[in-house]
Amino acid sequence: MQYVEANGARIPAIGLGTWDLRGRVCARVVEQALRLGYRHIDTAEMYSNEREIGEGLRASGVRRSDVFITTKVWQDHLAPAEFERATKESLVRLRLSEVDLLLIHWPNPRIPLAETMGALCRMKQAGFTRYIGISNFTVPLIEEAIRLATEPLVTNQIEWHPYLNQSKVVAACRRHGMAVTAYSPIARGRAGDDAELRLIGMHHRKTAAQVSLRFLVQEGAIAIPRTSKRERLEENMAIFDFELDPAEMDEIRKLANRSGRVVDWSGAPRWD
Repeated sequence: MQYVEANGARIPAIGLGTWDLRGRVCARVVEQALRLGYRHIDTAEMYSNEREIGEGLRASGVRRSDVFITTKVWQDHLAPAEFERATKESLVRLRLSEVDLLLIHWPNPRIPLAETMGALCRMKQAGFTRYIGISNFTVPLIEEAIRLATEPLVTNQIEWHPYLNQSKVVAACRRHGMAVTAYSPIARGRAGDDAELRLIGMHHRKTAAQVSLRFLVQEGAIAIPRTSKRERLEENMAIFDFELDPAEMDEIRKLANRSGRVVDWSGAPRWD
């Protein structure tokens, strides 16, 4: 396993995304992932699966101290009192005394960011989380969050894959020593069918999806692909035994386009 270090945190470069995983399937996949060597699990209040994440962790037999667990507070719960309540309820569902990383899931323009950042920092100070960060923040919001935070922010979790140029956001994060966590790193399956990525993968005896993940890791990202299949768990983890050369990295960067974003909705900020 490779790790990314940022503002005191040491985060596994590959994790399991769990959006849309529910019930017994979710618990089973988490257990399998941990038994296969995953040490980073990403969940959120909005995913409605934190209870199953905890069940999978306990069933795996892996020590809690060896697993990096991230959860996120939903956009509607960013006022200070609601933020604290949501954080505590996430811990109850997970059956944990703390998470490793607590994120603001999406910014909310109706609630002053100063209030939310204050609440987020207090959750760290109170011992409910080891580290804190943000998600889906644009460059101006990153700068504002950094200015308001009284505790270090370790990551900004954003959509990032070969079809979406996130260089502005990545540069802003790196200016402040923050990591970037890439969700939807295979573009919800699109990268797995890409002819260019498949051709590059042939040279390394890897799949197009593995090329997409390797590209992000070489760009310095933490990638959290979501899957419910054991064979995909194994495939997504097997990206540390090859390296893309500079020409291949450049070819992959050229796939980015203005319509590449796959996660967008009315509650999203105005993207960079």
